[in-house]
Amino acid sequence: MNGSGYEAPRTVEETVTLLQQANGAARVLAGGTDLLAQMKMGMTSPALLIDVKKIPELASIEQTADGGFRIGAAVCGAALAEHAALVAAWPGIVEAARLIGSEQIQGRASLGGNLCNGSPAADSVPALIAAGATCTIAGPGGTRSVAVEDVITAPGKTCLATGELVVDFRLPPRPDGSDARAAKAGDAYLRMIPRSEMDIAIVGAGVSLTLDEAGVCTAARVGLGAVAATPLRVDAAAAALIGTTLDDAALAAAGEAASAAARPIDDKRGTIAYRKQVAGVLTRRAAKIALARAGGNG
Repeated sequence: MNGSGYEAPRTVEETVTLLQQANGAARVLAGGTDLLAQMKMGMTSPALLIDVKKIPELASIEQTADGGFRIGAAVCGAALAEHAALVAAWPGIVEAARLIGSEQIQGRASLGGNLCNGSPAADSVPALIAAGATCTIAGPGGTRSVAVEDVITAPGKTCLATGELVVDFRLPPRPDGSDARAAKAGDAYLRMIPRSEMDIAIVGAGVSLTLDEAGVCTAARVGLGAVAATPLRVDAAAAALIGTTLDDAALAAAGEAASAAARPIDDKRGTIAYRKQVAGVLTRRAAKIALARAGGNG
């Protein structure tokens, strides 16, 4: 870990300039829970570490005027869990982030780092995909918005160009269920791991759905992790839920669609057949939890 320079800019613009000047030899440091471990193991040796924790917009959570949320890319899991409005609106995202590492790790590990590490098994990513989250990416050419499912392009690779960084995540507004006659919404994330805690997911599944006043699903999104080279948005599984009350037949169809979409590998942690089956099981279970959180009758 010797030989790396260190900068702690106070603005996004300063960060972009530093990244551009380093020409690919710098790494952004938010929580550092993956990066520092990789440096210690000799997997990466950046010439410059750019600490972004002192940039206000990267370290804050805000509810937007339309009722959605803006979450800074450097916000840690512990901070997410302490934001009551976010927990109430998007419990699936918070519970996914809270599965990353131990309590100590939770005080540092960030949503931005979990995404930009590029792991197909990142816990927060399927939940963010299910939520319809987008990223604000800043770079030399200005800012752009990218759907979370389009950021990871291969294991360990992202769509970020030289000089770019993720600034924040944007979550859409959703019904709060305060009016019994209005639409309601819920989300959930589940994963399967070999051990009881602090392990990498064999499969992760996130589901978000909206119900109308009659309890019929009017919108749904499904995200899967650890079953392909990148996290997946599974539109066929979502389509199986829309227009239903999430009865057994709809849940079974969603599970089958999730299993069919999974493209896992065989390794010592699980076989292809097992992972495909678990993808279906977790999708059904997460959908039932999301339904219950939305006030449905499942």
